Amino acid sequence: MLDAITAGTRWIGASPRRVEDARLLTGRGCFVADVPPPAGTLHAAFLRAPLGPARIARLDQEAAHALPGVVAVLTAADLPPRGAPAINHFRDVAPGPLPPFAPLAGDAVQAAGQAVVLVLAETPAQAQDGAEALRLELEEMPLVAAPPAFTGAWRREAATNSSIEVSAAISYARVAPNPLEPRAVLAVPEGERLTVWLSTQTPHRARRDLAAVLGMDAALIRVVAPDVGGAFGGKASLFPEEAVLAMAARHLGRPVRWVATRGEELLSATQGRGGRLGGTVLLDGEGHAARISGDIAFPLGHRLPYSAAVPARNAARGLPGPYDIAAVQVAMAATPDAGPAMGIHRGAGRPECTMLLERLMDRAARRLKLSPVEIRRRNLVRRFPHALPGGEALDSGDFAALLDAVLAKAGGDWDRLAAARDARRAAGECVGLGLALYVEPCGQGFESARVTVEADGSVTLSVGATAQGQGRETAFAQLAAEALAMEPARIRVVQGDTAATPEGIGALASRSTGIGGGAVLEACARLRVQGELAPGMTAEAVFTAETEAWAAGAVLAEVTLDDATGETGVNRLVWVDDAGVVLNPMLAKGQMWGGLAMGLGEALMERAVMDGAGQLLTGSLMDYALPRATDLPRQVVLAGVARPSTATNTPLGAKGIGEAGCIGVPAAIVNAVLDAAFPAGDGPDTIELPLTPERVWHMLRKGG
Repeated sequence: MLDAITAGTRWIGASPRRVEDARLLTGRGCFVADVPPPAGTLHAAFLRAPLGPARIARLDQEAAHALPGVVAVLTAADLPPRGAPAINHFRDVAPGPLPPFAPLAGDAVQAAGQAVVLVLAETPAQAQDGAEALRLELEEMPLVAAPPAFTGAWRREAATNSSIEVSAAISYARVAPNPLEPRAVLAVPEGERLTVWLSTQTPHRARRDLAAVLGMDAALIRVVAPDVGGAFGGKASLFPEEAVLAMAARHLGRPVRWVATRGEELLSATQGRGGRLGGTVLLDGEGHAARISGDIAFPLGHRLPYSAAVPARNAARGLPGPYDIAAVQVAMAATPDAGPAMGIHRGAGRPECTMLLERLMDRAARRLKLSPVEIRRRNLVRRFPHALPGGEALDSGDFAALLDAVLAKAGGDWDRLAAARDARRAAGECVGLGLALYVEPCGQGFESARVTVEADGSVTLSVGATAQGQGRETAFAQLAAEALAMEPARIRVVQGDTAATPEGIGALASRSTGIGGGAVLEACARLRVQGELAPGMTAEAVFTAETEAWAAGAVLAEVTLDDATGETGVNRLVWVDDAGVVLNPMLAKGQMWGGLAMGLGEALMERAVMDGAGQLLTGSLMDYALPRATDLPRQVVLAGVARPSTATNTPLGAKGIGEAGCIGVPAAIVNAVLDAAFPAGDGPDTIELPLTPERVWHMLRKGG
């Protein structure tokens, strides 16, 4: 049963559904792989290193050149970059030595899966044959430990006489974004200009990065992101293969095309999570937390995408989350290694921070013989804005109301739920309850919009923000329709094309509705100031958010464990989210379902596994476990409690919701599994994720 998310809803127009969004469900979408390639287009395949780090001892290209259809075999010597993509730096993060950008490996490879040679041919099959005909010999190099590329510390001092110390540690597996559409590129040279069709969530950033790599004026480059089959943070940065395709198109003067296979995506795309987090909370005898410390360590892989520092930074600056703890001390380090590049992944550090906090709260409750609800209730932030150690502030919310709401939606107070659980245990079931609260920073920076009245009286709305299937076109059309007193069907939304839209950041950090929507409202207001709408009228606006809105939520999970196999069944999941003002309940609910599924997968099954030589052992979806429909909870209740944002980052009062499922759901499920496996104790100090059946089976043996 699904509860409607109605609190704070703004219904705009007669229907929340638009024809444009329905295309994707009826097979009429146009992804990069669907774009008809121009005549003369060459198709690309890469030879990738089977291990790393290693020196390239020998590369024999002769057999590849001799194959029919092969037009070019290109190495790093043929395609030297003129520059490198940007890497984001933060004022509260100290940068260290950064790995150089290498579109193709030169004399050495740094990790398995790194592209070494680009083969271009008349057909995809001929390109693949050419790549397989190459002979590459590598000599392994010793792995040299690298110093951290990013470090940071967050501190707030306060005196305390509390003496009860509780610790917890979490080790996250690396996970793969697994978008519906893998990476894809079509680069078309047009004289001095270049058009690049790209499956990206940041087309304007991609244009700037391509300009740097190619040594071109960005004004001569057009990046087009058509329908994007999911991104989850994995398509936020320019990939080496994408830069190589653009360089090759310019080098040969011919269009070139590449669509990654699922195996390539698992091997060479960015991965997420992978962090190791430890923390300690100091409490008094009544359960009031006085001090929290954290040690946050994240891997970076062999190269750095734009937002490489974000996951570790978010995990560190997010402490102590929704809890009012006076003293905070957090140290963070993110360190390069010989693995796949690590990027932002739905939630980007927020899930890790929440997992650590909620394990500490559960362990403290066991230690002090308090209920999981009571330990949290005694430590909640109650007044807003509430300053965090990193300088940010929780702008709005009612965390106690979230806690009350999730219990009410679950059918009663904690004592009643626990009594029902205990009765089932007495009947022989291995059942557990888990609770989690979370907060979520929802991005800052700018977005832009342009509105133009067409000859037929309709309006074209061009936005710098982008979409990857969230229904962003619907939300923006609804906003413009209300502001202009028009039907949503009379508004055409244009996004994803740098030649047709104003500059924007893109879809990141649960920011698009609040910040992008702010730009839409400002542009529409400027248009209305001009008088009655008439053809040719246009207005443009840039909205900048100097601060972040903070969303929040509460999740309660009920699980059963199979004692014989260790399999976890999620029976019920109740989730109440505060996303501020919700513009479209249907779109919000879709985001909640997607985040829920990803969060469940990361808690129970998803992990990218490599052997000691760097070989990927989870190179297909036969090996990398993704959640299926039968893995989802048998009963789900989704609901909203709206506390409109008071931050200056949006005039809408909207907060983010797209990443929330990956933040709160995993922590609630993990707490429920440990409650089931260790009914008489608080379980192990360190939790290794995901909680696969094998790991749960061993827990059951220890927990009795």
